[in-house]
This record gives sequence, C-alpha cells and structure tokens, in this order.
Amino acid sequence: MKDSNFLKENNGRHMWHPMTSPKDSHDNPPIIITGASGVSVSDIDGHTVVDGVGGLWNVNLGYSCQPVKDAIANQLDTLPYYSTFRGTSNDAAIELSYELGQFFEPDGLSRAFFTSGGSDSVETALRLARQYHKLRGEAGRTKFLSLKKGYHGTHIGGASVNGNANFRTAYEPLLPGCYHIPAPYTYRNPFNETDPERLAQLCAQALEDEIAFQGAGTIAAMIMEPILGAGGVIPPHKSFAPMVQEICNRNGILLITDEVITAYGRTGAWSGARLWGIKPDMMATAKAITNGYFPFGAVMIGDRMIEAFESDPNAKIGHGYTYSGHPVGAAAALACLAETKRLNVVENAAARGTQLFEGCKTLMAKYDIIGDVRGGHGLMTAIEMVSDRTTKKPIDAATAAKVYEGAYAAGAMVRVSGPNLILSPPLVLTETDANTILSALDAGFASV
Repeated sequence: MKDSNFLKENNGRHMWHPMTSPKDSHDNPPIIITGASGVSVSDIDGHTVVDGVGGLWNVNLGYSCQPVKDAIANQLDTLPYYSTFRGTSNDAAIELSYELGQFFEPDGLSRAFFTSGGSDSVETALRLARQYHKLRGEAGRTKFLSLKKGYHGTHIGGASVNGNANFRTAYEPLLPGCYHIPAPYTYRNPFNETDPERLAQLCAQALEDEIAFQGAGTIAAMIMEPILGAGGVIPPHKSFAPMVQEICNRNGILLITDEVITAYGRTGAWSGARLWGIKPDMMATAKAITNGYFPFGAVMIGDRMIEAFESDPNAKIGHGYTYSGHPVGAAAALACLAETKRLNVVENAAARGTQLFEGCKTLMAKYDIIGDVRGGHGLMTAIEMVSDRTTKKPIDAATAAKVYEGAYAAGAMVRVSGPNLILSPPLVLTETDANTILSALDAGFASV
C-alpha cells in the first residue's frame, strides 16, 4: 500500500465520491479508513472509533464475521463466477433462493430475483410491477406512487420515485408518471399535525386522493420504506402501513416495500413488513444480505405475482444483471443469513436501539441544537438539528459538520445528512459500544 501522504494527496485527484461534489473532496478531504475490527473502524492516522453508521446501514454483523469471510474464500476456490442467465445456474444461488424463501415465508414472499445491490433491487421491482400488469391485460397501469422524503436508490427509476429533491433535480427529466404523497413525518408535515395516528390517517387519505385523481387503472405500484431511512429515520404510526396495503389492494395496485435498509433485523423485527404486520407483493433487499462484504441484493416476490408469471409460458423476464446470482455473493449471503439467525440479532437490535434512542432524548434535554429525536424501532435513530427550536429552522451545514467532527474526535463515526445526524450501527453493538456513541455525541454537541 502507498504511504499515507500519497493517499491523502491523491484521493480527490483521481476519484469522484458519491453524494458530494468533486470540489468538496479537494477542499475537505475525507477520512481514509484503513482497518476495521468488531464494530470499530480505524483511519489512516491510527484513530479508532465505534462505527455508528454500520458502514452504510449494511454491516449488521460487524467487521469480524469469520463465517462470511470463510464462505467467500471457499466459493472463490470452487466457482468464482458463472451466469444465471437462461440455461445456466449455480448451486449457491439455488440454495440461497430456498433459504430466503423460508426466511421471508411469514411475509408471504417465496421467490427471489437476484441483483447487485439496493438500487438494482428497486429498479427490478419497478420493472416487474409494470410487466405484471401487462401480463394481466392492464397495460395502462404504468405509474408509480411513493412517499415524499423516501429514498429508493440512484437509478433512473429509483431516482424518479425518490421523495427528496437532492437526488432528483440535477438529473431531471426523470421517469414520467411518478407521484409523491406526504410522509407521516410528525416534526414537519403540510398538515401541521403532531399526533402520529391522526397524521397517518391524513397521509393515507392523501394516497386515496392521489389514486382517485390519477385513476386507479393507471397505477402499477406503490413503493415505500417501512421506516424512512436516509430521509431522516421517519417511523410512521403502526396504523399507516396496514392502511396503505388495504388501499393498494382495493385499487389493484401492487405494494413494494423497499427494505434495502430494514430487512434482516435492523428494525428489531426480521423485516419492516413484519414489524407493521403487512404482506407486500415485492420486497427490495440488499445491504445486510451479505453484511457489506460483497455487492449483492434480492427482490423477494409474493403470491399474486408468482401466479401471473409462472402460469404464462410467454412471461419472459427481459431483465437481469451480469452479476445476478453471483456464486460468491450467494455464498456470502448464505453464511450471513445463517449467522444472523444464529445470533438472533433482532433482540439485540431492539435493546441497543432503545438505549440509543433514550440516550439521544436525554441529550435533547441538554442541548437546544437538537430539535427532534426519532427512532424507537431497532437500531435506527436520527437527531434533527436546528438553529431555533421554535421556528424549527434547520442548522447550517458548517455547524452540523462541527458536530460530526467533534463526535469523531471523541470516539464515534456518525453520519450527517442535511440537518439530520443518523445512527445505524451494527446489530451486534454492545451496551458499552452504545454508551461510547452517546458520549461522543455529547462531546460533539458540546463543541458547538
């Protein structure tokens, strides 16, 4: 490896980073991570911190999960790659499809379409939704509905159903026929409603109104995160998802849950759908499916879609990726799924999630810069920072960056996105690790 000076000098010269400007990479060089162990990461200067971000919502089992590493190494020794396009398959992908069918059986999902990651999974679900309606003779159902503040990846389809202008404006015009309804976001919503249950009803009514306006016969699917993640960890009232499912079913609209973040235990339940007691027609998954050790994803598919595709000999899926069902990724996912179940990570996610959520609320009582704390469902917590609690004016970027820097110096990697400070640590976090994150946040807020 090149020395640290070389790496620092050349980072911004030859690599463009996601979700920032090339100029920012020059002006504000990123932290260079060179090592990881357990739930901690170390940078090029030897500073070690607890990873409160979990990689990017995906390292659920931490950085020292030997069974997954072994599975990858063993698969590379036997079959490092082969295609799953028509006419060929591989043993690891077949076994994984069976295990995922067992794992997601309570969600009513028993078929898998493999992808290379979350954005691919969303794109696949959108495309299959349109094809489903064509197979049933309703070719006019092409539109998509989603939530404002929702995040669905970076492909054209995913960006089009995204509910945040930051991921849309620079790339417009996007896919036509995508419409957004208000999210059940109690801290900021167009209804000025602070009661979560009443807000859920108002958002569900907005969905009904949009369907009536567009015409139910023109809409292919509704896609939503069970808990909005990148938009600032926005959990709805427990009544919201069941209302959405009922509305979709009544109008012949498919329901897609985007669980790239929430599947595999993140919420304190094995899936976000299971958390709210719903059964989607499709579920987009990725991230924790391989613990971040290999790019991989899976779209899980439910009964009415299975019947439409498998009963029609002409229902060819004209879609797929070179790395769909990659044997190394499938082997990693098999090992990850087994370890995830063995450790029963949902229990720890719930316990440590409550610890972090309550700890952040304690910080809110101490610092006026904290306008809202959201979470309470597993290891997903957000602190929304404001410059004025009364007006809810968002904090400026420079101050938010100082909070981040102060927390990192004090021992925790956290993520700042706009005014939101987001926590999504590994699901194997210990009580001591959680306290380290909270102490580091305390130091970060104290620094400003």
